[in-house]
Amino acid sequence: MSIKKGTDIRPATGKLGVLLPGMGAVATTFIAGVEAVRRGHAKPIGSLTQLGTLRLGKRTENRAPKVSEFVPLAKLDDLCFGGWDIFEDNAYDAAKHAGVLTKEDLDRERGFLESIRPMAGVFEPSYVKKLNGTHIKSGKSKLDLAEQLIADIADFKKKNGLDRCVAVWCGSTEVYKQPTEVHSTLAKFEKGLATSDEDIAPSAIYAYACVKSGVPYANGAPNLSVDFPALQELARDRQVPLCGKDFKTGQTLMKTILAPGFKARYLGLEGWYSTNILGNRDGEVLDDPESFKSKEVSKLGVLEHILQPHLYPDLYKDFCHVVRINYYPPRGDNKEGWDNIDIFGWLGYKMQIKIDFLCRDSILAAPIVLDLALFMDLAQRTGMHGIQEWLSFYFKSPMTPAGLYPEHDLFIQLMKLKNTLRHLRGEELITHLGTEYYD
Repeated sequence: MSIKKGTDIRPATGKLGVLLPGMGAVATTFIAGVEAVRRGHAKPIGSLTQLGTLRLGKRTENRAPKVSEFVPLAKLDDLCFGGWDIFEDNAYDAAKHAGVLTKEDLDRERGFLESIRPMAGVFEPSYVKKLNGTHIKSGKSKLDLAEQLIADIADFKKKNGLDRCVAVWCGSTEVYKQPTEVHSTLAKFEKGLATSDEDIAPSAIYAYACVKSGVPYANGAPNLSVDFPALQELARDRQVPLCGKDFKTGQTLMKTILAPGFKARYLGLEGWYSTNILGNRDGEVLDDPESFKSKEVSKLGVLEHILQPHLYPDLYKDFCHVVRINYYPPRGDNKEGWDNIDIFGWLGYKMQIKIDFLCRDSILAAPIVLDLALFMDLAQRTGMHGIQEWLSFYFKSPMTPAGLYPEHDLFIQLMKLKNTLRHLRGEELITHLGTEYYD
């Protein structure tokens, strides 16, 4: 929806609940990290909301406030964490099992992490075939399960004295699904919940429950959760912001940095081969071909949209793009992304680029969860609802309205995000034209 320049923003008073469907490696790394920052044990590295600045006015004015001082974001001390999982482990035990953080770092926050226990999750084995949930809800229909989640949200808010909540999906990648008739309208979707339609994924049940409860929802996986007409209709009705999908962390982050550079210099692309090895629960889930298909579709669209082969056929027509993910338990959460890029330049002479990114997936994802929680809360307090395209910066496969292609270029995405913040506060947008300095 459109928001007028310099719109009023409700203050971030009271406590903000951050609900996390899926309390595994990413969620527990996020929670432990926020608590470490709150207690002065660490810095919030990687978080735009905590470390980022934005320029205001001309370069000669030297105005560059921190984002957290420019717009009224919730304070870290006001965050309260909760969520659901299909395993009963508290946040400390789940984090220890995930193996992302050292024992020393976890033990510093142990008491706090042990106090966070997940509510029973919604689980359907056909959607995540490599996991066997043991802490799950039972119900006579998918609508019954949604109503149980709605009750969980209400209880969580009441128990913790919360002013408002946001939700960020941090769970596993489900099998690949395309929208069907049940996703086309809210009425059909709610009927499908009542009849337990097989095309309604568990993640979509969470999304429905959150939006129905007035809770902004960010989809951190490539699941069919909110990017269909029925949920977007509900979001309009309830005036709730949505965004997604699939956190942009390792290999795809590198693609959205490099590909704009090739395009800017009109260097051609013959092929881009990408392979990943990772362990942890994420790698185990993606070892299933149907779950991998969801991730593959999310990853493959990036280059096509950035390079625009239909506009530059001499450079990018029919380039070969291959993505592979392999489960390798010894690697744990420390994913390795290897890329071979075949490019060509002047007179068609060929060149190659090799990238070996030894990254920590949950370390890269945790600050994204924080930023999305704070920005989605800001959006709701501003009166923004529906798809929040200005948050595309954080996603592999950004949501857009029907018929509008997504913007994948990381630098355009960042400009879109910062210009949105400037617009909300009544500041002039930065165009980088620069002619005013030479008049």
